[in-house]
Amino acid sequence: MTETLAARVARIIIGGAHALIDKAENLSPDAVMAQSVREIEQVIAEVRLDFGKAEAAKHLTLSQISKLNAEHEQLTGQIEGAVAQGRDDLAKAAIGRQTDIEDYLLVLQKSLDEQSERAREFENYILALQAKKRELTQMLDDYSAAPAAARAADNPDRQTRVDDAESNFDRVLARQAGIGASGQGINQDAAKLKELAELQRKQRIADRLAAIKAASVSIP
Repeated sequence: MTETLAARVARIIIGGAHALIDKAENLSPDAVMAQSVREIEQVIAEVRLDFGKAEAAKHLTLSQISKLNAEHEQLTGQIEGAVAQGRDDLAKAAIGRQTDIEDYLLVLQKSLDEQSERAREFENYILALQAKKRELTQMLDDYSAAPAAARAADNPDRQTRVDDAESNFDRVLARQAGIGASGQGINQDAAKLKELAELQRKQRIADRLAAIKAASVSIP
């Protein structure tokens, strides 16, 4: 859709009542209110779909984190066995895999935090839209229950009630989370940085192997 979800929700919740008044000057107010309720129902359905996708993404990420944690724990036992048998080559390979897993987990945890925030955002949208739907539905019921003569004479009072109802939602803040990329600062020494990262990885492996050996020697 061309209009962002956050902007659409904000328009419905914050600007919906004023737009309703403007339309009602030339159209049947009850028809306009009914149309607005239908639009809210449509947006709620769309937000629920996005909310479900966010929850599914969270579930997949949690499953991957659990799988990697289990592998990391299994490797710990294998490393200890390799060290006990003097197979430093196997221990280094297993430690290398552990360091990779730890790097993956950092990224996955950040992704999980973002997905959780996204899901909370969608949930807040749904709550705000449902509140707006209740407001417009009540307005429609009140209008439908009023005598025809009273409807014609009630325009100023109806506008006041709409403004009062809208003020209840002034604190609703709809926002769209986004990540911007500057695209600047491209490093011309990528090869050197790659070499440095590899050196750091090898040092992590060597340090951990040394620590494991030291711990195994200290055990009586």
